[in-house]
This record gives sequence, C-alpha cells and structure tokens, in this order.
Amino acid sequence: MESVKLFGTWFSPYSRRVEMALKLKGVEYEYIEEDLKNKSPDLLKYNPVHKKVPLLIHNGKPISESLLILEYIDETWPGPAILPSDPYERSMARFWAKFLDEKCPPAMTRACMRTGEEQEKAYEEAIEVLTFLENELIGKKFFGGDTIGLVDITANLIAHWHRFFEEFSEIMQPPLITKEKFPNICEWVNDYTNCSFVQENLPEKDKLAQLYKARIQAAKAATQ
Repeated sequence: MESVKLFGTWFSPYSRRVEMALKLKGVEYEYIEEDLKNKSPDLLKYNPVHKKVPLLIHNGKPISESLLILEYIDETWPGPAILPSDPYERSMARFWAKFLDEKCPPAMTRACMRTGEEQEKAYEEAIEVLTFLENELIGKKFFGGDTIGLVDITANLIAHWHRFFEEFSEIMQPPLITKEKFPNICEWVNDYTNCSFVQENLPEKDKLAQLYKARIQAAKAATQ
C-alpha cells in the first residue's frame, strides 16, 4: 500500500502549496502538523540538512524543499499537469517559480516592515518585482495559461498571505497591490482563490490574521 505523509505547519504558504498540489492530483496523504519551536524526531531524521517544513515522505523516501516537492508530485502521480509538457514552457515555469521564491517574499516583507528611506527603497523594489509578474499575466487567466500550474501554486503567498501582512504592518502607505496598479494580479488573485481545491487549502482568515498581527507587533516592539 502506498504511503504518503506531509510534514507542515498550518500557517506556512510553502506547506500549503504542497497540499494544493496533492489535492490537485487527487493524492491521499497523511498530514502531520509540526511545532517549529519543538521539531519532531521524524522531521529531524528525514530532513537533517534543513530541518524544516514542508517535508514529503513517499513510501519512506523523503523529499524536501517545496518547489522540488511540487515537481516530484507532478512526475509521480497522474492527474492535471503542474508543469507544462513543452520543454521551453517548463523552463519558463521553473524560472518564474524561482523568481517568486527568491524575489517576492524578501522585497514585500521589507516594504511592510522597514521605515524611512529603507522602507521607500524596499517599496520601490517590491513594485518592480510585482510589475514583472503583472506583465507576465497579460492575456492570461493564470500564469500557466488557462489552467493552474507551478507558478500559480508558488504565488499563493501573494494571493492570500500578503494581505494580512500588509494590513497589520501599519507602516506601508499606499498599499502594494491595488486594482489601479496591478489589475492583472488582482484578477488572478480572485480567479485563483475561487478554485475549490485552493480554497480547501487556505488557512482560516481570522486565525491567520491573529498570527500576523501578533508577529508584527512583536517585531515592532523589538525595534523600539
């Protein structure tokens, strides 16, 4: 019998993207919630290098790092494709997924949390990053075209998580993502978050809002 386990945390966009991919493929799996302040022996055993989530265990074999897990899921199980079949399109999907992971979280977080000149610079960097994504969506419903793919799943941080970070930062004005500045991204957010398998794997809004509010307040207190 096939065994699929996913170690994750409820609030992590990286864990949730793996769950979305598994749900998209119709894969049955056991979810194991991790306490990152008190990591389980199994997590440390199966991911000794990074010691973090998400971690997928398939028939006793561990796969770590969310983007690698997404590709593994796509290659292992039948169902809707996560990556395009065309070699060039696959390479472009990998490019934009890596771009999202490397550029978006740092720039958008700094824009929310920094102050003064440092915040202004971070805000400009975040706008530049989002402009690239806005242009990539021209003429498309999803980054993958007419269907959700690797880049869409990778971009879930923008679709759901960022709104709470931005709301409670109380620093950044004006907001980063608006219909006036980024109409394509806003339309994509609406289409993406209204997909049933995506909705099933988004954290509860109130619970996530409370977590972000507490984290941002703690971060501010530490700098005072």
